[in-house]
Amino acid sequence: MADALGTLYAPLMVLSGVASICGNLLLLLVLLLNKELQTDTLGLTVSFCISDLALGLSTIPLGAYNSLTRPSCYSSEGAFCQGSGFLFLLLQTSSVHSLAWATVDKFTEICFALSYHAMWTLGRSRAMLVLVWAFCLATAASPLLGFGGYAYSESRFLCCLNFTTENRLFVALWMSVGVAAPILTVCSLYGYIVYVAGKQARRGTFMCNELHCYYVPANNYLRSSVVMVSTSVCLLVCWLPYISVGLYETFSGQQSPAVISALSTWLVLTSAALNPWITCMTQIRYRAAVLQSVYRFIQMCSGTPLVSRPQSSALHPDTANRVSTTTTVATRLPSSPTAETPTAEIHRSPV
Repeated sequence: MADALGTLYAPLMVLSGVASICGNLLLLLVLLLNKELQTDTLGLTVSFCISDLALGLSTIPLGAYNSLTRPSCYSSEGAFCQGSGFLFLLLQTSSVHSLAWATVDKFTEICFALSYHAMWTLGRSRAMLVLVWAFCLATAASPLLGFGGYAYSESRFLCCLNFTTENRLFVALWMSVGVAAPILTVCSLYGYIVYVAGKQARRGTFMCNELHCYYVPANNYLRSSVVMVSTSVCLLVCWLPYISVGLYETFSGQQSPAVISALSTWLVLTSAALNPWITCMTQIRYRAAVLQSVYRFIQMCSGTPLVSRPQSSALHPDTANRVSTTTTVATRLPSSPTAETPTAEIHRSPV
């Protein structure tokens, strides 16, 4: 059974590692090569992108290697095990917290478009980034200082947080504040945006630019809602098994079946591979930037001279945001109630 588990676990981890590395490198390159995407809150996206990339370069390959070699004398007290456990917990926490604050940024941009630039300045964004990483460093360092602990898990093939009754206080705090709180924040904000999108779809609105106004069909809101619901479901599917197994082992004092432990760990690491692809494929401006970058790369490889192409309005969030939030109110149907800014934003940049 252990041999079959290791044989299955290794290719799954390799697949997740390749997807994580390729996806996060692609997202970083797109952010660096497209100035239209370099906003004041860019650091939040870069933060979870770097965390997921580091997981794909360090923890995921180590899990695949251990599942094939099965080291019998893996010392949990050794410096290597303690260091890899620290890195694993640090990157886990920073990834989910950075993703949560990036979602808060998107929520503010959509629902408070008129005051967005006053609320999210460059200085505040950097201060928030520093606080996030300070919290993550303090959390990951606590087991090294005696509050909690790291140990090698034979079922997970990794050095990770030691889910034992002696560490139940630290595990409970980390699971609630370090993991559950940001995940619930992401799902709640997406849920509210979907609720607003449903109201706007039933109401119907107009959206204007510098040239003309046009009606925003209901299926645009519904399509954006499907994207947000899918993102939330994916996040829950990746994290809930890991949280459940960890809490069960900590408070019951019993080990979970090896297959369940291994599967839950693979799922939580797979979230690092899914995050960049969800960002690139589901957000209009990122998808347009990826296609534009691929177009430029093909032209460079083929030796064809670059031809200037008109920039999509999706790549200019500031301009589109300013136009939509000011003109939508003026051109709203007379029967519509007070204008709500999510209208144009959901259509313009689905999260």
